[in-house]
Amino acid sequence: MKKKGRVAVLLSGRGSNFEAIYQNSLKPDANYEVIVVISDNKDARGLERAREFGLKAFHVSPKKLKPKKVYEGKILEILKAHDVDLICLAGYMRIVGETLLSAYAGRLINIHPALLPSFPGLHGQKQALDYGVKVSGCTVHFVDNGVDTGPIILQKSVDVKEDDSEETLSQRILKQEHQLYSQAVTLFFENRLQIQGRRVIILS
Repeated sequence: MKKKGRVAVLLSGRGSNFEAIYQNSLKPDANYEVIVVISDNKDARGLERAREFGLKAFHVSPKKLKPKKVYEGKILEILKAHDVDLICLAGYMRIVGETLLSAYAGRLINIHPALLPSFPGLHGQKQALDYGVKVSGCTVHFVDNGVDTGPIILQKSVDVKEDDSEETLSQRILKQEHQLYSQAVTLFFENRLQIQGRRVIILS
């Protein structure tokens, strides 16, 4: 039986994308499993849910562990102890530093609620509405040392309705996020993602 890919999820809040990734990992044909969940927020709902699922879940405090390389060094210890192959950011509200980037180069991905490179950073849905776009969506991308600037793996568009609020648009985008993220993780462990400069080629 082929060994499944080992995934760590980093989150700061409710962890809805973590839950989607985890639930999809339980399907009979899944090629990955969620091994560990780590949060910078001890009160994160995602940590609570991970423990309810019987997963290893850790809080690592950036306030107690300074500078950043010490904080990320502790996270790296946990990742290595659990033999993690891929890191998925799921509402992780910190910019990833060099410690994790160098250790997991090409093995660290994120999801963003906008069609990058448009509307990076916080509140992508509100940025899109304020700008007046007709189409928004979500993006799964590799993580680099910028803010939502890494090579794009997958994108899904979502039409913006005339009466949309930030909340209603966010809800429709989130439904797509929950599908798209697991697709990207699956492709990664099928060894079908090849980074060529700024492009990610999906091999057939």
